[in-house]
Amino acid sequence: MGFSQALSGLNSAATNLDVVGNNIANSQTVGFKGSGAQFADVYAGAQVGQGVRVSTVLQDFSNGTLESTGRNLDLGINGSGFFRFTQGDQTVYSRNGQLTLTADGYLENAQGARLTGFPAGVGTGGQPETLQVPAGAMAATATDQVRASFNLDAEVDEIDRAATPFDAADGGTYSYANTGTAYDSLGVQHTMTTYFSKTGENQWEVRVALDGNADATNVGQLAFNGNGTLDEGASTFPDYAFTPGGGADPMSFGIDFDGTTQFGEDFALDSLTQNGYASGSLVGIAFDEVGNIVGNYSNEQSQVLGTIALANFRNPEGLQPEGDNAWTETGASGQPLLGLAGAGQFGSLEAGTVETSNVDLTSELVDLIVAQRNYQANTQTIKVQDEVLQSAVNLR
Repeated sequence: MGFSQALSGLNSAATNLDVVGNNIANSQTVGFKGSGAQFADVYAGAQVGQGVRVSTVLQDFSNGTLESTGRNLDLGINGSGFFRFTQGDQTVYSRNGQLTLTADGYLENAQGARLTGFPAGVGTGGQPETLQVPAGAMAATATDQVRASFNLDAEVDEIDRAATPFDAADGGTYSYANTGTAYDSLGVQHTMTTYFSKTGENQWEVRVALDGNADATNVGQLAFNGNGTLDEGASTFPDYAFTPGGGADPMSFGIDFDGTTQFGEDFALDSLTQNGYASGSLVGIAFDEVGNIVGNYSNEQSQVLGTIALANFRNPEGLQPEGDNAWTETGASGQPLLGLAGAGQFGSLEAGTVETSNVDLTSELVDLIVAQRNYQANTQTIKVQDEVLQSAVNLR
């Protein structure tokens, strides 16, 4: 009589206890995926089995719950996919998106692994590389487009331009003026003044000055229909050109007056926007749901600094756990499929959240009781076998 069946049962039950215990121990580990032991019976050409063995410890890659942290560098994946990190000379994959920004601009986890993706302006082609947030300032951009919408008072008197030449310093030579802002190529702010002069029925002259300098060539014409709406076909919209000085490049921009009206009401500015801005230093970063790293600057502008790459596998259960919330690819998992968050099979990213462990603690505690009973039952098998063998030895 052998003890192999009971010993195999003890070994398998002990492994099961280890698996359940590891799940319970990691029930609060961010991005952890629980595992379950699977068993197979053992036969060696006889009708009576030789016991049991652990055929595999299978990982459960179902999603955990996304939990809000309020920390903008925490990331959770809502759906399928893994973050891709470089750790030394190894590429690892993780569901743990607890990140920090290092002094040299790398996005790292607590183990020093660095997040990978696609640099800004490169696109998603090719192999991802380690992402680094640039510390440099955002360059200034000169104004080259202005959008403005006004109401021009239809009841004001006409100005005879032949008898009354335009003079920016004389309010009697124009009907209305409005002041805005424009930027040159160095990011220097300039005062942009727009002067409107009613020169005939439904006809207005438009002049633009920069810092009070109104070039005589910077003249446009606005024409209106009888119902007060802008007649764009009869209007002229020139590019207004300036030489700002101070080493800046010459400026030239058009003004889109779409939405401007001529009604019998007071002059009014409805909207005024321009696309120039001063230089700015980086004040913080944020993530959007498709994985773009967005830099926010002191000039109130923002720009994409890179895009996080996600990876997925045809058989995630074949990944090799390496500890520290990371896995590596194997032949069983297949090669990584790379992509962007929110596209195809990849889930979206949720900033300010982390994915909790997918371990169901209540279920694991029940499994722990079952595993304990199984272990105890196998010890009873050994005890009975020992008693029977002792009886055989004591035969006279």
